[in-house]
Amino acid sequence: MRWFAKVPRRNFTKSSDLPRLHTTTERAIMLRRLRILPSFESVRPILAKLNRFAATSLMLGTITLATSTLGTSLLAGDADWPQWRGPARDGKAADQSLLQTWPEGGPELKWTFSTAGRGYSSTTIVDGKLFSMGSDEQNCYAICIDAKSGQSIWQVPISRAGTGDDYNTGWGGGPRSTPTVDGDQVFVMSDVGVVSALRREDGAKLWSVDLVADYGGEIPKWGYSESALIDGDRVVVTPGRSNFMIALDRQTGKLLWQSKGVDSVAHYVSAMKGSIGDVDYYVTAGSIGVVAFDCQSGEKLFGNELSGNKVATIPTPLILGDHIYHTSDYGAGNVLLKLTSAGNGINAEQVYHLDGKSMMNHHGGVVAVDGTIYGLTKASGGVWMAQDIKSGDTLWQEKLRPNTSGSICFADGCLYCYNDKDGTVVLLEPNKDRWSPLGKLTIPRETDLPRGSGAIWAHPVVADQTLFIRDQNLIFAFDIAR
Repeated sequence: MRWFAKVPRRNFTKSSDLPRLHTTTERAIMLRRLRILPSFESVRPILAKLNRFAATSLMLGTITLATSTLGTSLLAGDADWPQWRGPARDGKAADQSLLQTWPEGGPELKWTFSTAGRGYSSTTIVDGKLFSMGSDEQNCYAICIDAKSGQSIWQVPISRAGTGDDYNTGWGGGPRSTPTVDGDQVFVMSDVGVVSALRREDGAKLWSVDLVADYGGEIPKWGYSESALIDGDRVVVTPGRSNFMIALDRQTGKLLWQSKGVDSVAHYVSAMKGSIGDVDYYVTAGSIGVVAFDCQSGEKLFGNELSGNKVATIPTPLILGDHIYHTSDYGAGNVLLKLTSAGNGINAEQVYHLDGKSMMNHHGGVVAVDGTIYGLTKASGGVWMAQDIKSGDTLWQEKLRPNTSGSICFADGCLYCYNDKDGTVVLLEPNKDRWSPLGKLTIPRETDLPRGSGAIWAHPVVADQTLFIRDQNLIFAFDIAR
């Protein structure tokens, strides 16, 4: 019997018509609810096919049968946030019922955790547990706390603490990477490039490698910041230099795969996995701009240098069906690339490159909602903005001083905009025509840890009907359940 059933043909013309199967996690949940699968553990071989046949993207007003895939892992719960930028690494939370407006003063504070340590790591939430990273004067460590109560469960060192001898700590020290949780393992990277696999239950170290000592990498100017991508049995990370990108065996830490044809220092971007035709690719960015590699051979498939910069290329690329959107600061601007199959390779045609008063995102990331990019551009001194994906046109800009940067995520039809200077989070309607706030909160207090010229830079997270906000040692949980 065939593993999938025929379904009637439908013509999808708007986002509300689309089946909501945007991520590997969501497709696994759908199959289980339909009683096609007895458990998540049996889904992995089927998802490899489902990624190709069932995933669709609404892009530029048309449906594209190219997919953004995450391998066959990350089979988390319905409302979890298991890795950097959410289930699909695109800044979007899993489906959950959330407040559509906030009361005066913002939603209720559930708890505060005050010993997360130094660092800009964001949080991941899986099965009621929160994972993050921090450091003190001696060690960089991973932490696990109860996401319901804010009580500590474990804290384990993974490397020595980075110092000013390792990288420029003038904008604050500590880890920048966010843990990736998959199955019974947690994968972490320290600011000095130590990658470790931990047992989720108690934090016991399963293996550890040093990207500098073991693979000839070079600590970036502001420390390693990437969050590991899990692709089946692979842990994909970017040491930089001649071993620009590598994949390690998730069980042993041994080398399984490596990129070819690129020798460049790593920047601060976390990789994505996509697919065009029969070719799977890993895509990242750096001073060399956007670059992608064949998941099988390691050969470079395509690149575009225009959205990279020599100072600090940070935002994660967005895979939008058969398009890739990427942006960075320091004059780089943004690019949109159109991908097409080319035999055993991929062609990447530049649709546009825009700089000036367009999207020039520093490190807060962007999200794509209904054909529009939302995020904060460093152009014009730092303003929130909306950009039409198809044309690249700027739709609106909004200045919120004293803030000059901010991070963003999307959940249950709303945007969450976390500002870097005053500790406010604005709940925002995704509106192409104007800035449309639906509420605002201010974190109860800011960190008293020194961070030099740094600011509030950890990204917001929405999971289990809760908004999780971090500022260095402080993690706040707000009740946003509807």
